[in-house]
Amino acid sequence: MKINFQNKTIILILLFVFQFSFSQKKNENIGTETVNVVKPYSPTISDAFKVKETPSLDDSGNQPKETIKYSILSVPVASTFTPSKGKAASVEKSKQERLFNNYATVGVGNYSTLNAELFVNQDLGNDDFVSAMLRHHSSQGGIKEVLLNDEFYDTALNVGYGQNNRDMSWNVELGYQNQIYNWYGLPEYFGSNLIPQDRIDLINKINPGHTYNTISLGGNMEFNESIFSKVAAKFTHFSDSFSSSENRFYLKPTFKVDVMDQSINTNVIVDHVSGSFENNYFKTNTDAVKYSLTNFGIEPSFVVTENDWTLELGAGLYYALDSENSGNKFYIYPKVNASYKLVGDLMIFYTGVNGSLIQNSYADFVTENPFLSPTLNMTPSSTQYNVFAGLKGKLANNVNYNLTGSYLNEKNKALFKSNDYTEDFSNENYAYGNSFGVVYEDIRTFRFYGELKADFSENVTFGINGTFNSYKTDAPAEAWNLPTIRLSSNLDVNITKQWYAGLNVFYVGERKDMQVDLLSATMNAPVTLKSYFDANAHLGYKFSERLTFFLKLNNIGNQAYEKWLNYPVQGFQVLGGANYKFDF
Repeated sequence: MKINFQNKTIILILLFVFQFSFSQKKNENIGTETVNVVKPYSPTISDAFKVKETPSLDDSGNQPKETIKYSILSVPVASTFTPSKGKAASVEKSKQERLFNNYATVGVGNYSTLNAELFVNQDLGNDDFVSAMLRHHSSQGGIKEVLLNDEFYDTALNVGYGQNNRDMSWNVELGYQNQIYNWYGLPEYFGSNLIPQDRIDLINKINPGHTYNTISLGGNMEFNESIFSKVAAKFTHFSDSFSSSENRFYLKPTFKVDVMDQSINTNVIVDHVSGSFENNYFKTNTDAVKYSLTNFGIEPSFVVTENDWTLELGAGLYYALDSENSGNKFYIYPKVNASYKLVGDLMIFYTGVNGSLIQNSYADFVTENPFLSPTLNMTPSSTQYNVFAGLKGKLANNVNYNLTGSYLNEKNKALFKSNDYTEDFSNENYAYGNSFGVVYEDIRTFRFYGELKADFSENVTFGINGTFNSYKTDAPAEAWNLPTIRLSSNLDVNITKQWYAGLNVFYVGERKDMQVDLLSATMNAPVTLKSYFDANAHLGYKFSERLTFFLKLNNIGNQAYEKWLNYPVQGFQVLGGANYKFDF
């Protein structure tokens, strides 16, 4: 029998109602029951047991290790491979330049300039040698608008002998020098107070020529294993054509002593100078003007090096003896220098404070300014202290730099100043405003120095440096003839193996000087000398390893600037010549 879908639905509903009616009883009491809780549940953590890092092993029951024996069965294998022999790569060697012991140089140029030099060095044996040098530089003058003779001659001859031994080396040298100059620098308005003919007669009357002669004998000794490191000594006799005479002797031994793992280096200085001038500038003296100065000094120092620090500690003790004026003095100077490598060799900081006693002499003054009058006053100069600090290092492997700032306190610094003058026919030839004297001033100087050097390649080098000064003196004095700025730069190029060239330029800032016409009181205020710029170039050709030709161009700008008051220099100069190297 089949039951359709509708009947199935009805039957299921009836069964659901029937079941629900039996499961629900009204007002039926289900009763109560008591439950006793014996202990509340309290969870706990069981104790943990640490496993030993090194477990105990009982391998008594294990079998002992079996010794394994093995051998290699060598079977030769035939090979037909034959390696080629190694061959060094070829390197192109540059030809080593031959060195010669002797050379000769000759050059001629405009202004009838002659420049010649001869150097000879000859070994007499394994250890000893002799040497000689002859130098000459002269010009016949010809500077425009100069009223007096402006030619000059400078000739020097030096001969020497020396030995180089295992324990020591030494040499001795004898020299002679003759210099002829002219006081050609007359004031701009010279003779303006005279009638034209008297002015011409006065100028024609002036004989501006004067001569210097120098004889020297000196030597050096260096020791390899001795308490003395080296010893230098020299005697010089200097004179001029106006009966001036000067003798100078200095002795400078240097020795080293080890004390408590430290080496103490000590310089001992004995420097004596004495001389006389026949007249003072105004010829008011009855006896010769004499001077006799002796400086005794000792400079001990030692160096401490630790990690990147280098420290030098020392001092200078000097006693200055003035035999003519009884003005003896004692000086103490600091000698402290330190450096620290901030970034290796790329940046090094350095600082220090130093002082020194400087012995002045007539010969040294003439070397710097040959137009002095033979009427000077001599006294030593004292640099009480020079405090400085700076940075130096490398901007690249081939670029070096150096920057320094310093402050100097100098007492009795020697300065060149133009002499006052008159237009009197009875004057000496140097007393017409055409010579310089020496004055001593106390000067404090702020200085900044910067330098940059670069080797762009083996064939190109470049350098530039500059010094900037700020001077302070006791009024009304000035820092006579001291420039505030000095700049210099050079460039050298090897164009080819035979050709080379170079350029040097420099700039000197303004200086101050003053001279007075005592009769007319003109120029009684300081005058400012103009700054000047000079450029020099040279070109060379190496014809052979022995012979080289050269061409030099000086003062390319053709400026008649004045290095000293009333002293214009030669204009554009051309000098050509050759250098020859040889051996005997």
